[in-house]
Amino acid sequence: MSSSTPSSTAGDGDAVESALEFAVRSPDSTRTRTITWQDPLPAAARGAQLSGMEYVEAIRTGELPPPPIAVLMNMTMRELGEGRAVFDGEPGEEHYNPIGVVHGGYASTVLDSALGCAVHTTIPAGGAYTTQTLEVKFLRPITRDTGRVKAVAEVIHRGRKQATVEAKLTAVDTGKLLATGTSTCLILGD
Repeated sequence: MSSSTPSSTAGDGDAVESALEFAVRSPDSTRTRTITWQDPLPAAARGAQLSGMEYVEAIRTGELPPPPIAVLMNMTMRELGEGRAVFDGEPGEEHYNPIGVVHGGYASTVLDSALGCAVHTTIPAGGAYTTQTLEVKFLRPITRDTGRVKAVAEVIHRGRKQATVEAKLTAVDTGKLLATGTSTCLILGD
């Protein structure tokens, strides 16, 4: 049996460092994106005083800042209702994986956000929830050419201790189904 030791190269380090090194060597293929966000803890503290619906509606209307993940992933909460949430997003090449398509984590994050917010609309003031399971089924690849995507999530069961919610992710321009998601959330302090 042989063992191998990782070799050290000039590119060792994190992805940000590596991208900066490539930017010096390949400025013609380099792109940048500036990300601006607010400290999420004050909004979360304010949200703990509101019902789930009031909290997510305050984010949707801009009364409270969007969570940093929404800014990073370029997604927005568009509609809310009791047990329902609609998100949309614009995947770009900054979300690509090494094989040249948008990373599955992008679809998973948009779906997880819509799924969680659908459950959040059912939580009373002082209550909370956490995701127990998340299952995503990818049906079509997403690229920067896919354009805007939309996730529609609806709670299909809300009990005292858990909620089950389903969502579909579609391409806005074509209506094609890209992925589906299902989540079970643990209800805390209800």
